[in-house]
Amino acid sequence: MLSGASGAAFFGRPRNVVLLATLCCLLWGSAYPAIKSGYALLSIGREDTASQLVFAGWRFLLAGVLLLVIARALGRPVLALPRASLGPMALLGLTQTAVQYVFFYVGLAHTTGVKGSIFNATGTFFSVLLAHFIYQNDRLDRRKALGCVVGFAGVMVVTLRGGSQGLEEGFTLMGDGFIVVAAFVLSAASIYGKRLSQRIDTMVMTGYQLAIGGLALLLGGTVFGGALHGLSLAPAVLLGYMVVLSAAAFAIWAALLKHNRVGKVAVFNFLIPVFGALLSALFLGEQVLAWRNGVALLLVCGGIWLVTTDRRPPPGAATPAG
Repeated sequence: MLSGASGAAFFGRPRNVVLLATLCCLLWGSAYPAIKSGYALLSIGREDTASQLVFAGWRFLLAGVLLLVIARALGRPVLALPRASLGPMALLGLTQTAVQYVFFYVGLAHTTGVKGSIFNATGTFFSVLLAHFIYQNDRLDRRKALGCVVGFAGVMVVTLRGGSQGLEEGFTLMGDGFIVVAAFVLSAASIYGKRLSQRIDTMVMTGYQLAIGGLALLLGGTVFGGALHGLSLAPAVLLGYMVVLSAAAFAIWAALLKHNRVGKVAVFNFLIPVFGALLSALFLGEQVLAWRNGVALLLVCGGIWLVTTDRRPPPGAATPAG
């Protein structure tokens, strides 16, 4: 992972922002069928919250360790962190990984992947609104607001298919409500992580926050009796994939947030449910109508274009108000 002036130039380049943010969303979108498949392979029931936390804990603990090993091999200051940064980094790990994924994993177990992806997209609105009040150069304007509306319309098109998988089932607190809470926690923690990344290497920061949050999830789930039963080759390979996708996506996303305005990056979150729906159709056998996919992708891409093609001069890293 690049750092310093080279990192700012690379991660701030518009084309790279589009490509890297899209890659992150593709990886996160694949987590929906991966988590659902993991529950099935490991026989984790929707009410087995403790085992869900153990599953999430191993994923993020191993992802954090993987990133820290890579950072160490690249000569990053993994073991030479300022003492003043330890507390903030622990707070980031407990919120962005532990608290957020408690709500996300439990919520996903109590709702469908389609509905979960719809409500998870609210995180984009939270990010844009929070950035409006925190950063002077990331204000919400008509163009950005229109981009959010158009992008969310695309999410609705690809996911609302009617029948048992639509919104007719009604809003559930343990399912849809928990997904919304998870989206808000992630948005707030990401902005906090952006501030922290101004003085800590993004790869090291991401590695520690994933490891700390993953360890908290693992310990919490184990204390309440959670375990992974029947961990054979197939679920082990699936878990390995989720470890790699978490390490890569979170590290790249943190670097993008460090060198760009929050609103410019956050709007790409609209791609996550689109990829999630398409990959669920591919791997879980769900039916997704082709014309909806095309319309959704056009709307999502249109929303991204409205937000990212800012007519103002390109700024440096966002500065907190005051």
